[in-house]
Amino acid sequence: MNATFKRLPIHRQDHDASHDADTKLRDIARSLDLLVSELQLVADSHQIAPPKSDDETLDRAIQIYRNRRRREQIFGDATLFGEPAWDIMLDLFVASRHAKRIAVTSACIGSAVPATTALRWIKILEERGLIEREVDEIDARRIFVRLSPRGSSLMEEFLIS
Repeated sequence: MNATFKRLPIHRQDHDASHDADTKLRDIARSLDLLVSELQLVADSHQIAPPKSDDETLDRAIQIYRNRRRREQIFGDATLFGEPAWDIMLDLFVASRHAKRIAVTSACIGSAVPATTALRWIKILEERGLIEREVDEIDARRIFVRLSPRGSSLMEEFLIS
């Protein structure tokens, strides 16, 4: 069996339009990166210390999380110091102290890594009994994550010491 394939002509206009769109998107991305950097510099220069709570472990968790984000900004590379599991645990600890529920998608964002990486770490943390998933009673498509009693106890122990 000898199959022959007819080559479809490549329309130069389609290729050029696609290339132009890619170039424009890259330019926009660069402009946004610069804008974010400028906004961060302004924010850092006007940074006001967050109000202290009566909960020392909460304050410590918030400070650790903020320092991790600040380090990424200063070094300019979020992948250099990646600890997504730790970021998820800190985020969930803070949320629990504020009586807030965290959706899986929010936990992924808080981990500062790609969603697939964050989901893998959420699964690992759940398998190790450190976090739990719960389905939203109002919208069954949404799933929340929270520290398990064991995860909460270990975070507390770490943050107190």
